[in-house]
Amino acid sequence: MAQVPAVPKLIRARHLLRTTLLGRTDPTAQMAASERAALALRERRIPHETARQVTFLLPMVGPDHVGDWEAVVARLRTTLEGFVAQDAADWRAAVCCQSRPDLPDDPRITYLPFTDPTPGNDKWRKLRVLCEALPDLVTGPGYVMSFDADDLLRQGTVTEMLTRQKRGGYLVQSGYVMDVATGDIGLADTRSLSAPMRKPFWKLCGSCAAVYHMPSEPTSTAFLAEMTQHEHRMFPYLATLAGQPLSPLLRPSVLYMLNHGENFGARRGRVGYKTRFVQRYRIDDPDMLDTLRGEFGL
Repeated sequence: MAQVPAVPKLIRARHLLRTTLLGRTDPTAQMAASERAALALRERRIPHETARQVTFLLPMVGPDHVGDWEAVVARLRTTLEGFVAQDAADWRAAVCCQSRPDLPDDPRITYLPFTDPTPGNDKWRKLRVLCEALPDLVTGPGYVMSFDADDLLRQGTVTEMLTRQKRGGYLVQSGYVMDVATGDIGLADTRSLSAPMRKPFWKLCGSCAAVYHMPSEPTSTAFLAEMTQHEHRMFPYLATLAGQPLSPLLRPSVLYMLNHGENFGARRGRVGYKTRFVQRYRIDDPDMLDTLRGEFGL
């Protein structure tokens, strides 16, 4: 199963405008499955209960698709150790892969085997497995975030989510992109007068949206399963269509690492422009770089 194509921007705008003006939009057969799932969730009007935890869903590339499995596992452990180091204990993480990697010894980390032998890229099939397992993974309301197995979470991010209690969830609007080959780090954020062509983080990396989830509501699980079949640029639109608009996190909260040798984007030939992005928006202040390395556990 391949990634589901994005809905054209004009159609997205039309659906959101109609929903805003009329208070609802009726699903049609021509809509993407994710849009129908979003509208079904919107119709339920689920009240916001206090989010108790953040659940991270990590689809991990299988050993047959990489050149250095041990290096891939080492990066996954670094990602997971960033969760373990959070100053809030209320999180869970689930890793889905064909082979069980060496995981940190922490009861909050779960391994889900992936047994689908269908050839081709399996990232989105793994995300569906992870989302459909949510009723067994979590028992109360919280936030769910798909997270790439080589990205890093900033210290204090789980605390921010559970303290602010935003109804729809959170969007990583600002974040960092690191070129591992050079060690350079660039800032991804909204445009400004000094950076008129800069892109927000959620347009560059899939570890960008933590969506409010009520496990007792099948429509909530179904929505996440369909949303994660798209590229990450669709996440804010679908969350808004579902009546759960995402609020930006207050500071750059995720670090995306490029050019470490096994990037998913590299296998699709899509890393070059991100490398140039790092150089264009590179951070040179040594004190800021020291702070980032400490808060991301680099």
